[in-house]
Amino acid sequence: MSASRPNFLIFITDQQRADHLGCYGNAAIRTPHIDALAARGVVFDRFHVAAPVCMPNRAALATGRMPSIAGVRMNGVPLPLAARTHVDALREAGWRTALVGKCHLQNMTENAPAWQVGGADAAPLPAVRDARTGIAYEQESVARWRDPSHDVTLPYYGFDHVEFCLEHGDEVAGHYARWLAARGVHQATATGPQRPGASDGIVAPQAWRTGLREEDYPSAYIRDRAIAWLTHHAAEASDAPFYLQCSFPDPHHPFTPPGRWFDAYGPDDVTLPASFAATDPHDNPIKTALHAELAAGHRNAARSSRAIAVHADEARQAIALNYGSISCIDAMVGDITRALDHLGLAQDTVVVFLSDHGDFMGDHGLLLKGPLHYRSLIRMPFIWSDPALTSGRRAQLASAIDFAPTVLARAGVAPYFGMQGIDLAPALASPDALTREALVVEEEGHRTVPGLSGVPRVRTLVTARWRLSLYAGQSWGELYDLRDDGDELHNRFGDAALARERGDLAWCLADHLTRLADDCPRPTRMA
Repeated sequence: MSASRPNFLIFITDQQRADHLGCYGNAAIRTPHIDALAARGVVFDRFHVAAPVCMPNRAALATGRMPSIAGVRMNGVPLPLAARTHVDALREAGWRTALVGKCHLQNMTENAPAWQVGGADAAPLPAVRDARTGIAYEQESVARWRDPSHDVTLPYYGFDHVEFCLEHGDEVAGHYARWLAARGVHQATATGPQRPGASDGIVAPQAWRTGLREEDYPSAYIRDRAIAWLTHHAAEASDAPFYLQCSFPDPHHPFTPPGRWFDAYGPDDVTLPASFAATDPHDNPIKTALHAELAAGHRNAARSSRAIAVHADEARQAIALNYGSISCIDAMVGDITRALDHLGLAQDTVVVFLSDHGDFMGDHGLLLKGPLHYRSLIRMPFIWSDPALTSGRRAQLASAIDFAPTVLARAGVAPYFGMQGIDLAPALASPDALTREALVVEEEGHRTVPGLSGVPRVRTLVTARWRLSLYAGQSWGELYDLRDDGDELHNRFGDAALARERGDLAWCLADHLTRLADDCPRPTRMA
Protein backbone atom coordinates (compact mmCIF):
# COMPACT_ATOMS: atom_id res chain seq x y z
CA MET A 1 0.00 0.00 0.00
CA SER A 2 1.37 3.41 -0.97
CA ALA A 3 1.07 6.75 0.78
CA SER A 4 -1.14 7.90 -2.10
CA ARG A 5 -3.69 5.20 -1.15
CA PRO A 6 -3.68 5.46 2.65
CA ASN A 7 -5.68 3.56 5.20
CA PHE A 8 -8.26 5.51 7.19
CA LEU A 9 -9.11 4.91 10.85
CA ILE A 10 -12.06 7.09 11.86
CA PHE A 11 -13.11 7.59 15.49
CA ILE A 12 -16.57 9.13 15.98
CA THR A 13 -18.09 9.89 19.37
CA ASP A 14 -21.74 10.69 19.97
CA GLN A 15 -22.91 14.06 21.24
CA GLN A 16 -19.53 15.32 22.46
CA ARG A 17 -18.79 19.03 22.54
CA ALA A 18 -15.37 20.04 21.27
CA ASP A 19 -14.08 21.56 24.50
CA HIS A 20 -14.55 18.33 26.44
CA LEU A 21 -11.04 17.28 25.41
CA GLY A 22 -7.68 18.27 26.82
CA CYS A 23 -6.42 19.29 23.36
CA TYR A 24 -9.30 21.76 23.10
CA GLY A 25 -8.27 23.54 26.29
CA ASN A 26 -10.14 21.59 28.97
CA ALA A 27 -7.81 21.35 31.97
CA ALA A 28 -10.12 19.11 34.02
CA ILE A 29 -10.57 16.15 31.69
CA ARG A 30 -7.89 13.52 31.04
CA THR A 31 -7.72 12.45 27.39
CA PRO A 32 -4.03 11.63 26.83
CA HIS A 33 -4.46 9.39 23.79
CA ILE A 34 -6.75 11.72 21.86
CA ASP A 35 -4.46 14.59 22.86
CA ALA A 36 -1.54 12.61 21.43
CA LEU A 37 -3.40 12.32 18.12
CA ALA A 38 -3.88 16.08 18.22
CA ALA A 39 -0.21 16.68 18.99
CA ARG A 40 0.86 14.87 15.84
CA GLY A 41 -2.13 15.95 13.76
CA VAL A 42 -4.01 19.01 12.56
CA VAL A 43 -6.69 20.32 14.95
CA PHE A 44 -9.57 22.44 13.64
CA ASP A 45 -10.91 24.92 16.17
CA ARG A 46 -13.86 26.03 14.02
CA PHE A 47 -15.25 22.80 12.61
CA HIS A 48 -19.05 22.87 12.63
CA VAL A 49 -21.99 20.55 12.11
CA ALA A 50 -24.28 20.79 9.11
CA ALA A 51 -27.10 19.98 11.56
CA PRO A 52 -26.80 19.62 15.37
CA VAL A 53 -28.68 16.30 15.49
CA CYS A 54 -27.46 12.71 15.08
CA MET A 55 -29.02 11.33 11.90
CA PRO A 56 -28.87 14.51 9.78
CA ASN A 57 -25.25 15.27 10.60
CA ARG A 58 -24.15 11.65 10.20
CA ALA A 59 -25.78 11.75 6.76
CA ALA A 60 -23.82 14.93 6.00
CA LEU A 61 -20.57 13.27 7.07
CA ALA A 62 -21.35 10.22 4.94
CA THR A 63 -22.47 11.98 1.77
CA GLY A 64 -20.78 15.40 1.74
CA ARG A 65 -24.25 16.91 1.21
CA MET A 66 -26.42 19.08 3.43
CA PRO A 67 -28.83 16.88 5.39
CA SER A 68 -31.95 18.33 3.76
CA ILE A 69 -30.42 17.67 0.35
CA ALA A 70 -29.21 14.17 1.29
CA GLY A 71 -32.78 13.36 2.34
CA VAL A 72 -32.26 13.24 6.12
CA ARG A 73 -33.77 16.53 7.21
CA MET A 74 -34.32 15.37 10.82
CA ASN A 75 -33.97 12.43 13.20
CA GLY A 76 -36.42 9.71 12.24
CA VAL A 77 -35.87 10.06 8.48
CA PRO A 78 -33.46 7.41 7.16
CA LEU A 79 -30.81 8.02 4.52
CA PRO A 80 -32.05 6.62 1.19
CA LEU A 81 -30.31 3.37 0.33
CA ALA A 82 -29.72 4.85 -3.12
CA ALA A 83 -27.73 7.73 -1.61
CA ARG A 84 -24.07 7.79 -2.54
CA THR A 85 -21.55 7.94 0.30
CA HIS A 86 -17.82 8.48 0.36
CA VAL A 87 -17.54 4.93 1.71
CA ASP A 88 -19.24 3.68 -1.47
CA ALA A 89 -16.65 5.53 -3.53
CA LEU A 90 -13.73 4.12 -1.52
CA ARG A 91 -15.11 0.60 -1.69
CA GLU A 92 -15.46 0.83 -5.47
CA ALA A 93 -11.87 2.11 -5.67
CA GLY A 94 -10.53 -0.94 -3.81
CA TRP A 95 -10.65 -0.01 -0.13
CA ARG A 96 -11.78 -2.60 2.40
CA THR A 97 -14.54 -0.92 4.40
CA ALA A 98 -15.76 -1.70 7.92
CA LEU A 99 -17.95 -0.12 10.58
CA VAL A 100 -17.89 -1.09 14.25
CA GLY A 101 -20.30 0.68 16.59
CA LYS A 102 -23.09 3.17 16.05
CA CYS A 103 -24.18 4.03 12.53
CA HIS A 104 -27.59 5.75 12.83
CA LEU A 105 -28.26 6.29 9.15
CA GLN A 106 -31.54 4.45 9.72
CA ASN A 107 -34.05 4.55 12.58
CA MET A 108 -33.33 2.63 15.73
CA THR A 109 -36.83 3.01 17.20
CA GLU A 110 -40.24 1.78 16.09
CA ASN A 111 -41.97 5.12 16.55
CA ALA A 112 -44.68 5.91 14.02
CA PRO A 113 -44.56 9.19 12.08
CA ALA A 114 -45.13 11.95 14.59
CA TRP A 115 -47.07 14.51 12.55
CA GLN A 116 -50.51 13.84 11.08
CA VAL A 117 -52.94 16.19 9.39
CA GLY A 118 -56.08 16.64 11.45
CA GLY A 119 -54.76 15.98 14.94
CA ALA A 120 -53.39 13.08 16.93
CA ASP A 121 -56.47 10.87 16.36
CA ALA A 122 -56.53 11.32 12.60
CA ALA A 123 -55.32 8.65 10.22
CA PRO A 124 -52.02 9.60 8.55
CA LEU A 125 -52.37 10.78 4.98
CA PRO A 126 -50.46 8.90 2.31
CA ALA A 127 -47.22 10.59 1.40
CA VAL A 128 -46.45 11.94 -2.04
CA ARG A 129 -43.48 9.61 -2.10
CA ASP A 130 -42.91 7.04 0.62
CA ALA A 131 -40.43 4.41 -0.56
CA ARG A 132 -38.39 4.29 2.66
CA THR A 133 -40.37 1.52 4.34
CA GLY A 134 -40.00 -2.19 4.92
CA ILE A 135 -37.20 -4.33 6.30
CA ALA A 136 -34.54 -2.65 4.14
CA TYR A 137 -35.11 0.47 6.25
CA GLU A 138 -35.34 -1.42 9.55
CA GLN A 139 -31.78 -2.73 9.60
CA GLU A 140 -30.91 -0.67 12.70
CA SER A 141 -34.25 -1.27 14.40
CA VAL A 142 -33.75 -2.42 17.99
CA ALA A 143 -37.02 -4.37 17.79
CA ARG A 144 -35.82 -6.22 14.68
CA TRP A 145 -32.58 -7.17 16.46
CA ARG A 146 -34.58 -9.09 19.07
CA ASP A 147 -35.07 -11.68 16.32
CA PRO A 148 -31.92 -13.87 16.36
CA SER A 149 -32.12 -14.32 12.59
CA HIS A 150 -32.05 -10.59 11.84
CA ASP A 151 -28.86 -9.12 10.45
CA VAL A 152 -27.63 -6.31 8.27
CA THR A 153 -27.62 -6.63 4.48
CA LEU A 154 -24.19 -5.87 3.04
CA PRO A 155 -22.83 -3.66 1.69
CA TYR A 156 -24.47 -1.14 4.02
CA TYR A 157 -24.06 2.42 2.74
CA GLY A 158 -20.66 1.31 1.43
CA PHE A 159 -19.51 -0.80 4.40
CA ASP A 160 -18.61 -4.40 3.57
CA HIS A 161 -18.27 -5.34 7.25
CA VAL A 162 -20.66 -4.07 9.95
CA GLU A 163 -20.94 -4.75 13.69
CA PHE A 164 -23.68 -2.59 15.21
CA CYS A 165 -24.06 -0.87 18.56
CA LEU A 166 -27.62 0.48 18.61
CA GLU A 167 -28.81 3.11 21.13
CA HIS A 168 -26.72 4.53 23.99
CA GLY A 169 -25.22 4.18 27.44
CA ASP A 170 -25.40 0.62 28.78
CA GLU A 171 -28.71 -0.06 26.97
CA VAL A 172 -27.17 -1.01 23.63
CA ALA A 173 -28.54 -3.57 21.16
CA GLY A 174 -27.42 -5.03 17.83
CA HIS A 175 -24.36 -7.21 17.33
CA TYR A 176 -23.10 -5.92 20.68
CA ALA A 177 -26.01 -7.47 22.60
CA ARG A 178 -25.36 -10.84 20.95
CA TRP A 179 -21.66 -10.58 21.82
CA LEU A 180 -22.58 -9.73 25.41
CA ALA A 181 -24.93 -12.73 25.68
CA ALA A 182 -22.20 -15.00 24.32
CA ARG A 183 -20.00 -13.81 27.19
CA GLY A 184 -22.61 -14.99 29.67
CA VAL A 185 -23.81 -11.50 30.66
CA HIS A 186 -27.55 -11.10 31.25
CA GLN A 187 -28.08 -7.63 29.86
CA ALA A 188 -31.57 -7.11 31.30
CA THR A 189 -30.33 -7.43 34.89
CA ALA A 190 -26.92 -5.76 34.45
CA THR A 191 -28.12 -2.55 32.81
CA GLY A 192 -30.64 0.23 33.23
CA PRO A 193 -31.75 2.44 36.13
CA GLN A 194 -34.07 -0.16 37.68
CA ARG A 195 -31.22 -2.19 39.20
CA PRO A 196 -31.04 -1.98 43.03
CA GLY A 197 -28.68 0.83 43.96
CA ALA A 198 -28.14 1.96 40.36
CA SER A 199 -29.46 5.44 41.06
CA ASP A 200 -28.19 5.89 44.62
CA GLY A 201 -26.61 9.33 45.04
CA ILE A 202 -27.50 10.34 41.47
CA VAL A 203 -29.03 13.76 40.87
CA ALA A 204 -28.14 14.16 37.19
CA PRO A 205 -31.01 13.37 34.82
CA GLN A 206 -30.71 10.11 32.89
CA ALA A 207 -27.71 8.81 34.83
CA TRP A 208 -27.09 5.59 36.72
CA ARG A 209 -24.34 3.21 37.74
CA THR A 210 -24.20 0.34 35.27
CA GLY A 211 -23.74 -3.26 36.34
CA LEU A 212 -21.55 -3.96 33.32
CA ARG A 213 -17.83 -4.44 33.81
CA GLU A 214 -15.58 -2.15 31.81
CA GLU A 215 -14.52 -5.05 29.59
CA ASP A 216 -18.18 -5.78 28.77
CA TYR A 217 -19.21 -2.19 28.07
CA PRO A 218 -20.04 -1.03 24.50
CA SER A 219 -16.87 1.11 24.28
CA ALA A 220 -14.77 -1.96 25.07
CA TYR A 221 -16.70 -4.01 22.51
CA ILE A 222 -15.81 -1.47 19.83
CA ARG A 223 -12.17 -1.61 20.87
CA ASP A 224 -12.06 -5.40 20.84
CA ARG A 225 -13.89 -5.82 17.53
CA ALA A 226 -11.88 -3.06 15.84
CA ILE A 227 -8.59 -4.65 16.92
CA ALA A 228 -9.85 -8.05 15.75
CA TRP A 229 -10.73 -6.60 12.35
CA LEU A 230 -7.35 -4.86 12.03
CA THR A 231 -5.54 -8.03 13.07
CA HIS A 232 -7.39 -10.04 10.44
CA HIS A 233 -6.65 -7.41 7.80
CA ALA A 234 -2.95 -7.42 8.65
CA ALA A 235 -2.78 -11.23 8.65
CA GLU A 236 -4.14 -11.34 5.12
CA ALA A 237 -1.18 -9.20 3.98
CA SER A 238 -3.46 -7.62 1.41
CA ASP A 239 -2.32 -4.73 -0.74
CA ALA A 240 -5.79 -3.22 -0.41
CA PRO A 241 -6.04 -0.19 1.87
CA PHE A 242 -8.78 -0.06 4.51
CA TYR A 243 -11.35 2.35 5.85
CA LEU A 244 -12.39 1.43 9.42
CA GLN A 245 -14.94 3.54 11.28
CA CYS A 246 -15.10 3.10 15.07
CA SER A 247 -18.26 4.85 16.23
CA PHE A 248 -18.83 5.06 20.00
CA PRO A 249 -22.40 5.46 21.36
CA ASP A 250 -20.99 7.48 24.31
CA PRO A 251 -20.80 10.09 25.79
CA HIS A 252 -24.43 10.57 24.69
CA HIS A 253 -26.94 10.24 27.53
CA PRO A 254 -27.84 8.19 29.49
CA PHE A 255 -24.66 8.80 31.46
CA THR A 256 -23.46 5.33 32.49
CA PRO A 257 -19.64 5.13 32.32
CA PRO A 258 -18.50 1.71 33.56
CA GLY A 259 -16.35 0.69 36.51
CA ARG A 260 -13.55 3.08 37.42
CA TRP A 261 -14.78 5.66 34.93
CA PHE A 262 -18.01 6.32 36.86
CA ASP A 263 -16.06 7.81 39.76
CA ALA A 264 -13.09 9.13 37.76
CA TYR A 265 -14.45 12.66 38.18
CA GLY A 266 -16.67 14.21 40.81
CA PRO A 267 -18.89 17.29 40.77
CA ASP A 268 -16.16 19.21 42.61
CA ASP A 269 -13.86 18.66 39.61
CA VAL A 270 -16.29 20.54 37.38
CA THR A 271 -16.33 24.24 36.63
CA LEU A 272 -19.67 25.23 35.19
CA PRO A 273 -19.67 27.16 31.90
CA ALA A 274 -19.53 30.95 32.22
CA SER A 275 -23.01 31.15 30.71
CA PHE A 276 -24.62 28.69 33.15
CA ALA A 277 -26.61 31.23 35.17
CA ALA A 278 -26.49 34.08 32.65
CA THR A 279 -29.67 35.83 31.61
CA ASP A 280 -30.26 38.46 28.98
CA PRO A 281 -33.44 40.47 28.30
CA HIS A 282 -33.17 39.36 24.68
CA ASP A 283 -32.75 35.64 25.41
CA ASN A 284 -34.21 33.22 22.90
CA PRO A 285 -37.83 32.41 23.97
CA ILE A 286 -37.01 28.70 23.83
CA LYS A 287 -34.32 29.09 26.46
CA THR A 288 -36.66 31.21 28.59
CA ALA A 289 -39.43 28.60 28.33
CA LEU A 290 -37.09 25.73 29.22
CA HIS A 291 -36.06 27.52 32.40
CA ALA A 292 -39.72 28.24 33.16
CA GLU A 293 -40.34 24.48 32.88
CA LEU A 294 -37.64 23.86 35.46
CA ALA A 295 -38.98 26.51 37.82
CA ALA A 296 -42.51 25.10 37.56
CA GLY A 297 -41.28 21.55 38.16
CA HIS A 298 -42.81 19.97 35.07
CA ARG A 299 -39.90 19.31 32.71
CA ASN A 300 -39.63 15.87 31.12
CA ALA A 301 -36.14 14.86 32.24
CA ALA A 302 -36.51 11.09 32.58
CA ARG A 303 -36.09 9.86 28.99
CA SER A 304 -36.32 12.86 26.69
CA SER A 305 -33.59 13.61 24.18
CA ARG A 306 -34.53 17.25 23.84
CA ALA A 307 -32.95 20.08 25.79
CA ILE A 308 -33.87 20.56 29.43
CA ALA A 309 -32.90 23.22 31.93
CA VAL A 310 -30.99 21.93 34.95
CA HIS A 311 -29.91 22.92 38.44
CA ALA A 312 -26.21 23.48 39.16
CA ASP A 313 -25.75 20.20 41.06
CA GLU A 314 -27.40 18.28 38.22
CA ALA A 315 -25.17 19.94 35.64
CA ARG A 316 -21.98 19.30 37.63
CA GLN A 317 -22.74 15.61 38.05
CA ALA A 318 -23.77 15.18 34.41
CA ILE A 319 -20.55 16.85 33.26
CA ALA A 320 -18.47 14.70 35.63
CA LEU A 321 -20.07 11.53 34.25
CA ASN A 322 -19.67 12.84 30.71
CA TYR A 323 -15.97 13.30 31.42
CA GLY A 324 -15.82 9.71 32.68
CA SER A 325 -17.39 8.39 29.47
CA ILE A 326 -14.96 10.39 27.34
CA SER A 327 -11.93 9.23 29.34
CA CYS A 328 -13.16 5.65 28.91
CA ILE A 329 -13.34 6.21 25.14
CA ASP A 330 -9.88 7.78 25.24
CA ALA A 331 -8.48 4.59 26.79
CA MET A 332 -10.07 2.56 23.98
CA VAL A 333 -8.66 4.91 21.36
CA GLY A 334 -5.25 4.38 22.92
CA ASP A 335 -5.60 0.59 22.73
CA ILE A 336 -6.71 0.69 19.09
CA THR A 337 -3.95 3.05 17.98
CA ARG A 338 -1.36 0.93 19.81
CA ALA A 339 -2.66 -2.13 17.96
CA LEU A 340 -2.43 -0.19 14.69
CA ASP A 341 1.22 0.53 15.43
CA HIS A 342 1.94 -3.03 16.62
CA LEU A 343 0.49 -4.43 13.39
CA GLY A 344 2.76 -2.20 11.29
CA LEU A 345 -0.13 -0.20 9.86
CA ALA A 346 0.31 3.19 11.53
CA GLN A 347 2.78 4.67 9.04
CA ASP A 348 0.23 4.27 6.21
CA THR A 349 -2.90 5.32 8.12
CA VAL A 350 -4.72 8.63 8.42
CA VAL A 351 -6.41 8.74 11.83
CA VAL A 352 -9.36 11.10 12.28
CA PHE A 353 -11.21 11.93 15.50
CA LEU A 354 -14.56 13.75 15.47
CA SER A 355 -18.06 13.73 16.95
CA ASP A 356 -21.47 13.97 15.32
CA HIS A 357 -22.42 17.12 17.28
CA GLY A 358 -22.12 18.67 20.72
CA ASP A 359 -24.18 18.97 23.90
CA PHE A 360 -25.11 22.04 25.95
CA MET A 361 -23.54 20.43 29.04
CA GLY A 362 -24.44 23.37 31.28
CA ASP A 363 -24.22 26.17 28.72
CA HIS A 364 -27.01 28.65 29.52
CA GLY A 365 -28.20 26.28 32.25
CA LEU A 366 -29.15 23.61 29.70
CA LEU A 367 -28.38 19.95 29.08
CA LEU A 368 -28.59 17.69 26.01
CA LYS A 369 -29.54 19.27 22.63
CA GLY A 370 -32.24 21.35 21.01
CA PRO A 371 -32.87 24.12 18.46
CA LEU A 372 -30.55 26.65 20.11
CA HIS A 373 -27.40 26.89 18.04
CA TYR A 374 -24.92 27.77 20.77
CA ARG A 375 -21.32 26.85 19.96
CA SER A 376 -21.36 24.04 22.52
CA LEU A 377 -23.84 22.28 20.24
CA ILE A 378 -22.78 23.20 16.70
CA ARG A 379 -18.98 23.04 17.07
CA MET A 380 -17.44 19.60 16.58
CA PRO A 381 -14.00 18.33 17.57
CA PHE A 382 -12.04 17.51 14.42
CA ILE A 383 -8.51 16.09 14.49
CA TRP A 384 -6.80 14.86 11.32
CA SER A 385 -3.61 12.94 12.10
CA ASP A 386 -1.80 12.19 8.86
CA PRO A 387 1.78 10.87 8.53
CA ALA A 388 2.16 13.02 5.41
CA LEU A 389 1.31 16.31 7.15
CA THR A 390 2.92 18.61 9.69
CA SER A 391 0.96 19.08 12.91
CA GLY A 392 -0.71 22.34 13.86
CA ARG A 393 -3.95 24.14 14.67
CA ARG A 394 -6.36 25.70 12.21
CA ALA A 395 -8.74 28.62 12.68
CA GLN A 396 -10.44 28.27 9.29
CA LEU A 397 -14.16 27.59 9.17
CA ALA A 398 -15.07 24.05 8.17
CA SER A 399 -18.27 22.03 7.97
CA ALA A 400 -19.31 18.41 8.37
CA ILE A 401 -20.04 18.33 4.63
CA ASP A 402 -16.29 18.90 4.05
CA PHE A 403 -15.32 15.58 5.65
CA ALA A 404 -16.30 13.29 2.74
CA PRO A 405 -14.63 15.29 -0.06
CA THR A 406 -11.48 15.65 2.07
CA VAL A 407 -11.27 11.88 2.61
CA LEU A 408 -11.77 11.19 -1.09
CA ALA A 409 -9.19 13.77 -2.10
CA ARG A 410 -6.63 12.30 0.30
CA ALA A 411 -7.38 8.85 -1.14
CA GLY A 412 -6.96 10.10 -4.70
CA VAL A 413 -10.56 9.13 -5.50
CA ALA A 414 -12.60 11.50 -7.64
CA PRO A 415 -15.51 13.25 -5.91
CA TYR A 416 -18.97 12.31 -7.11
CA PHE A 417 -21.53 14.69 -8.57
CA GLY A 418 -23.75 16.36 -5.99
CA MET A 419 -21.16 16.77 -3.21
CA GLN A 420 -21.52 20.18 -1.58
CA GLY A 421 -18.53 20.19 0.76
CA ILE A 422 -15.02 21.34 -0.05
CA ASP A 423 -11.66 19.57 0.12
CA LEU A 424 -9.85 20.81 3.22
CA ALA A 425 -6.42 19.79 1.90
CA PRO A 426 -5.25 23.43 1.55
CA ALA A 427 -6.21 24.14 5.18
CA LEU A 428 -4.64 20.89 6.35
CA ALA A 429 -1.41 21.99 4.71
CA SER A 430 -1.41 25.64 5.77
CA PRO A 431 -3.00 27.79 8.48
CA ASP A 432 -3.17 30.63 5.97
CA ALA A 433 -5.13 28.82 3.24
CA LEU A 434 -8.51 30.24 2.36
CA THR A 435 -11.49 27.92 2.87
CA ARG A 436 -14.90 29.33 3.73
CA GLU A 437 -16.02 32.85 4.55
CA ALA A 438 -19.21 31.45 6.08
CA LEU A 439 -21.10 28.20 6.58
CA VAL A 440 -24.69 27.13 7.13
CA VAL A 441 -26.20 25.02 9.92
CA GLU A 442 -29.74 23.78 9.41
CA GLU A 443 -32.21 22.15 11.76
CA GLU A 444 -35.66 20.67 11.22
CA GLY A 445 -37.31 19.70 14.48
CA HIS A 446 -39.24 16.46 14.82
CA ARG A 447 -40.94 17.43 18.08
CA THR A 448 -42.39 20.57 19.63
CA VAL A 449 -40.32 22.55 22.11
CA PRO A 450 -41.37 25.05 24.77
CA GLY A 451 -41.39 28.63 23.52
CA LEU A 452 -42.46 27.77 19.96
CA SER A 453 -45.77 26.81 18.40
CA GLY A 454 -45.26 23.90 16.06
CA VAL A 455 -41.95 22.27 15.31
CA PRO A 456 -38.78 24.35 14.99
CA ARG A 457 -37.14 25.12 11.67
CA VAL A 458 -33.85 26.97 12.04
CA ARG A 459 -31.19 28.24 9.65
CA THR A 460 -27.90 29.57 11.02
CA LEU A 461 -25.02 31.40 9.36
CA VAL A 462 -21.61 31.26 11.01
CA THR A 463 -18.76 33.55 9.97
CA ALA A 464 -15.39 34.18 11.55
CA ARG A 465 -17.05 36.79 13.78
CA TRP A 466 -20.83 36.36 13.77
CA ARG A 467 -23.54 33.80 14.36
CA LEU A 468 -26.97 34.63 12.93
CA SER A 469 -29.90 32.27 13.55
CA LEU A 470 -33.35 32.69 11.99
CA TYR A 471 -36.43 30.73 13.06
CA ALA A 472 -39.22 30.07 10.56
CA GLY A 473 -42.35 32.07 11.27
CA GLN A 474 -40.78 34.12 14.08
CA SER A 475 -40.15 37.86 14.23
CA TRP A 476 -37.19 37.33 16.56
CA GLY A 477 -33.83 35.70 15.93
CA GLU A 478 -30.31 35.53 17.31
CA LEU A 479 -27.17 37.50 16.51
CA TYR A 480 -24.00 36.94 18.52
CA ASP A 481 -20.62 38.58 18.17
CA LEU A 482 -18.35 35.57 18.54
CA ARG A 483 -15.24 37.73 18.69
CA ASP A 484 -16.28 39.94 21.60
CA ASP A 485 -18.87 37.65 23.18
CA GLY A 486 -17.50 34.13 22.86
CA ASP A 487 -19.87 32.78 25.50
CA GLU A 488 -22.89 34.08 23.54
CA LEU A 489 -24.31 35.99 26.48
CA HIS A 490 -25.80 38.97 24.63
CA ASN A 491 -28.25 38.47 21.79
CA ARG A 492 -27.91 41.54 19.59
CA PHE A 493 -30.50 40.63 16.97
CA GLY A 494 -32.61 43.67 17.80
CA ASP A 495 -29.68 46.07 18.32
CA ALA A 496 -30.31 49.07 16.09
CA ALA A 497 -26.57 49.74 15.89
CA LEU A 498 -26.15 46.39 14.13
CA ALA A 499 -29.10 46.68 11.74
CA ARG A 500 -26.85 46.92 8.69
CA GLU A 501 -24.66 44.04 9.88
CA ARG A 502 -27.73 41.92 10.50
CA GLY A 503 -29.03 42.70 7.02
CA ASP A 504 -25.72 41.82 5.39
CA LEU A 505 -25.59 38.52 7.27
CA ALA A 506 -29.18 37.70 6.32
CA TRP A 507 -28.32 38.40 2.69
CA CYS A 508 -25.26 36.15 3.00
CA LEU A 509 -27.40 33.40 4.53
CA ALA A 510 -29.92 33.68 1.69
CA ASP A 511 -27.11 33.52 -0.85
CA HIS A 512 -25.63 30.41 0.77
CA LEU A 513 -29.02 28.69 0.95
CA THR A 514 -29.59 29.46 -2.72
CA ARG A 515 -26.22 28.01 -3.69
CA LEU A 516 -26.87 24.93 -1.54
CA ALA A 517 -29.93 23.99 -3.59
CA ASP A 518 -29.61 20.50 -5.04
CA ASP A 519 -28.17 20.15 -8.55
CA CYS A 520 -28.30 16.35 -8.62
CA PRO A 521 -29.32 14.51 -10.72
CA ARG A 522 -28.19 16.22 -13.90
CA PRO A 523 -31.01 17.21 -16.25
CA THR A 524 -31.31 15.87 -19.77
CA ARG A 525 -29.71 18.07 -22.39
CA MET A 526 -31.96 20.75 -23.76
CA ALA A 527 -31.85 21.70 -27.44
